[in-house]
Amino acid sequence: MWSKGLFAALLAIGWVASDASAQTSNYPDKPIRVVIPFPPGGPTDGMARIVVERLSDLLGQATVIDNRGGGAGGSVGARFVADAAPDGYTILLTPGGSIATGPAIHQEKLGYDPDKVFTPVTQLIETPMVMSVHPSLPVKTMADLVKYMKANPGKVSWGLQGFGTGAHLMAELFKLETGTDAALVPYRGTGPMLNAILAGEVHVVIDPATTSLAHIEAGKLRPIAIAGSGRFDKMPEVETTAEQGYPKMVRPFWLGVVAPMGTPKPIIDKLNSAFREALAFPETRKRLAFLGAEVKVGTPEAFWKMVTEERSVYSGVVKAAGIKVQ
Repeated sequence: MWSKGLFAALLAIGWVASDASAQTSNYPDKPIRVVIPFPPGGPTDGMARIVVERLSDLLGQATVIDNRGGGAGGSVGARFVADAAPDGYTILLTPGGSIATGPAIHQEKLGYDPDKVFTPVTQLIETPMVMSVHPSLPVKTMADLVKYMKANPGKVSWGLQGFGTGAHLMAELFKLETGTDAALVPYRGTGPMLNAILAGEVHVVIDPATTSLAHIEAGKLRPIAIAGSGRFDKMPEVETTAEQGYPKMVRPFWLGVVAPMGTPKPIIDKLNSAFREALAFPETRKRLAFLGAEVKVGTPEAFWKMVTEERSVYSGVVKAAGIKVQ
């Protein structure tokens, strides 16, 4: 015969399970916070807003964008989401800085392991990275840049969106591959970095095509290589890094979504489905394509496999370059 205490305990467990099930089935019943771990005006913010504007209608609740910049490759915003309740109401829309490149450099300083604090939702988009120079620099190809840097040691400065970003490790990889050196200058996001190169304060940047394109078309930046798997249709005359002899530098820019670890699978599935639908709208795809972005929505498992592989590649770069935590 069951004791009264055991019966009460089982009944309590049943209530908890029933309550959790109800919360999952009713999701969402309040606004969803979408954290972007970079300041407004950069490629992450711009494309995120195109994607997220459809979510409210699809989920039946408001979606609120929360920009939480702060350096360290987006780790400030990532840490905020990692500490949030795993209920689907706070999610992170991020490039690789906070879950791939940043942890490859300074996971101990970040205070979190992406594999232990996040649950993947989906990849969203992918766009090629473009290596560009200020027009005052007399180079048109990667070979020209290497030759110039070797002939003018210490004179070339390289702008970064921040320490620990994909662009930072791409710059480090370039230095390793070419045996050159440059002063790497980190800024707090893409906007300040672009302002710096447009003003001639730095000479080289690697930036997503989505934000570089307008300045390139205006003649304010000169593209010298596409760091993608193929040529970019908006500047087909520019050779890829692989075509110019640097196949290791094929590393596109991407955006994806994660939630706090422990978020119930039905909620992850609902979010994944909502992002799929949002990115299926012809107008949304058209606007993203105009910026040079390709839709890459898929399963949570496929997304995290890609993230893990990229983190492994960049960990090798960190070790080879002897990058120290800042």
